[in-house]
Amino acid sequence: MEDKSSHRKGNRFGLHRVVQPKGLLPQPAWKLDPEPVCYDNELLIDAICLNIDSASFNQLREEACGDPAGVKKRILEIVRERGKMHNPVTGSGGMMIGQVAEVGSAFPDRKIRPGDRIATLVSLSLTPLVLDSIESVDLATGQVEVRGKAVLFASGSFAVLPEDLSESLSLAVLDVCGAPAQAARLVQPGQRVTVLGAGGKSGLLTLYQARKQVGTEGIVLALESRGAACEELRSLGLADQVIQVDAKDPVSVLEAVETATGGCLSDVTFNCVNVPDTELSAVLATRERGIVYYFSTAVRFTQAALGAEGLGKDVQMMIGNGFAPGHADLALNLLRESPELRALFESRYVSTC
Repeated sequence: MEDKSSHRKGNRFGLHRVVQPKGLLPQPAWKLDPEPVCYDNELLIDAICLNIDSASFNQLREEACGDPAGVKKRILEIVRERGKMHNPVTGSGGMMIGQVAEVGSAFPDRKIRPGDRIATLVSLSLTPLVLDSIESVDLATGQVEVRGKAVLFASGSFAVLPEDLSESLSLAVLDVCGAPAQAARLVQPGQRVTVLGAGGKSGLLTLYQARKQVGTEGIVLALESRGAACEELRSLGLADQVIQVDAKDPVSVLEAVETATGGCLSDVTFNCVNVPDTELSAVLATRERGIVYYFSTAVRFTQAALGAEGLGKDVQMMIGNGFAPGHADLALNLLRESPELRALFESRYVSTC
């Protein structure tokens, strides 16, 4: 029989790991205790690969002038200082894959076992983490091969890695699996849908799900700034129009969407861009009383709210929540449904992890 006294008792939400400031939850806290000891309600995980979120990795790469050694050094500094991978500039983290080393005696999922390889579906910005080394940094994918230990709280969701998809491909998809899940919830048949940043991971999956939702009577617009990504989008055939436009130029975005919709604008707009200053482009692209869904962690929500007020636009603005029941399976199934989408993801995101 398992000795339930062998594990120290922990708080379901991870409060026992908060070092500074006391009383905060792990995500907003500045520093966590990453001691690689398993409390009764935790998973202790051998960290294998981090998937730094797009906004964070873009910032780290720019700060390091594109030097992988500089990105590696900065990640190690952040984790050492904060006990988690919580970018102090963007406020975001990412997620990871690893192998379960130990299961707490009171961990709620009793099916998980040591040796299982899993993807954590909660942000690295709240995941206690200690890194022994960084083996490689992939500047193209944001995937970082590591050696270390991480902790998942009882409240944290995870997915056992599927056998029919590579681990790095699963990591890329699961990093953004909340986006297509929200598209499945929000988009209705016959609607006009705009996706800003349609050429990235979250944009592609959102675009695919939106196309499924609107049916033959709806309109899906893919807005993307990069020419090569626009060509890839056109080859997929998921959008009624692929428009090359800079999402940081709100007037150009407005004009493009007005032209494409005959002045009606979008019923639902998804912002999947990984840089700031795109908040008001999403607002302007959306009709009165329409929905703007901000998935990107680069979004400044004060700017979005006050900017919409200044524009006199009455739109429903939603903060992207990376969690929704069933979101992992939904996202992975999109790649199983579409060989073309899967091939594009494999060409971009299959890494060395």
